[in-house]
Amino acid sequence: MEAVSKGRDIARPMPRQVLSAPQNAPVVPDLPNWAWHEYGMRVGFWRLKAALDKHGIAPTLSINGAVAEAYPRIVKACVAARWDFMGHGFHQIATHLVEDQRAMIAQTLATLEAACGVRPVGWLGPGLTETLKTPELLAEAGVRDLADGVVDDLPCRIEKRHGPVVSMPYSVELNDIPIMTIPHHTAGELADRTVAQFERLHLESQTSGAKVMGLAVHPYLSGVPHRIAVFEQALAYLAALPGAVFMQGRQIMDWYLAAGADVQ
Repeated sequence: MEAVSKGRDIARPMPRQVLSAPQNAPVVPDLPNWAWHEYGMRVGFWRLKAALDKHGIAPTLSINGAVAEAYPRIVKACVAARWDFMGHGFHQIATHLVEDQRAMIAQTLATLEAACGVRPVGWLGPGLTETLKTPELLAEAGVRDLADGVVDDLPCRIEKRHGPVVSMPYSVELNDIPIMTIPHHTAGELADRTVAQFERLHLESQTSGAKVMGLAVHPYLSGVPHRIAVFEQALAYLAALPGAVFMQGRQIMDWYLAAGADVQ
């Protein structure tokens, strides 16, 4: 799941839009699209969390550092539920637009550590954005797993001067943003893809070992009333399967590193 801070940056252009501006004239503040995101943090998040709680699932949350300041109630609830926190930039701004990446990474990790009590070891760039120097800066800051590279159904190593970073399986297709906001599929497409993805990976795992499947949702999309039932349906399907195990990013990384060459 992703948690992004919109509470204090209404003066910035919104990273996603549900309504285009009248006559295509960019507007700031962009009230309808700001409110769309804000609804996700005020209401949609709690629907998603209730669905996860029903099955005892504690996911990995990709979270802006600023969320800890703007939405402390959300952070407190996630800490109490033992969710895993993954750095997601300080604000929801493309990494290429950040003047000092090293400072931004340090601020994000320090803010989340202070709020959560545990320093995040994972990172997902806003919009999966990086520059060529980003992975090295993340490794320098102590980040050990990175989900920006959608390259495999298993983790793999990225060798850096400050030690290896584990590339974590993520999905740009089993993800409510590219399903619902770009081609504008109906919500049911998320459940259909979840079933199809799992069935194929489960079939392959019978001969080639365990596979990792990521399912990415956002409060302002999957947490709205007309879509939440689809997310609940997808979770119920996965929770009922004897071959499925729910693991956080930190746990997947530890499993991969412990397994060593057996999953290379």
